[in-house]
Amino acid sequence: MSNATPGTGPLAAHPLTRAVLEIDEYAAGLGWDQPARLFALVDTARLRTEEPGLAAQLGLDEDGEEIASLTPIEQDEMPSGAPLDEFLATIAWPDAVTGCALTVERQMLPPSAEGAVPEGLDDAALAKWVADHPDRQEVRMTVAVLRDGARESALRLREKDSATEVVTGAGLVPGLADALAATFATTD
Repeated sequence: MSNATPGTGPLAAHPLTRAVLEIDEYAAGLGWDQPARLFALVDTARLRTEEPGLAAQLGLDEDGEEIASLTPIEQDEMPSGAPLDEFLATIAWPDAVTGCALTVERQMLPPSAEGAVPEGLDDAALAKWVADHPDRQEVRMTVAVLRDGARESALRLREKDSATEVVTGAGLVPGLADALAATFATTD
């Protein structure tokens, strides 16, 4: 596990927004064409109290300035062969995990292209059709949910790969947020 560089992330009003932007910044530092990455979100104060060794390893010492109250901790590499929804359905988080986040790259089309999608395509054929479309855009989505139902997302387009161009909002990727929220359903 590694931390998404605490204390260096962008400032934002809500702790969940700060965590999402911190993860987005971390992923941006790794470059594009990366695999999906899963993060546990833990309460920073609780982490310092219950796991002081880990907190120190992550640079979350008591004397440090408190920028975020949620600390993202990257989980082991996700399996490359399994569909994302199937993989997420296998996850159950321990009580110490306050929330979770996922960053994933996808190709998307503008709404104007939806009417042109050929009917009857299976998933592979649809993916190829989107990849070949001249208006496609590559996007990195970072989506986070908390146990209490709070949600936040950040979207970064490859063609506008700048922290000032990142769009945030709770409802930007509702299907992925629903899948992440379901990872808490078995532990509540």
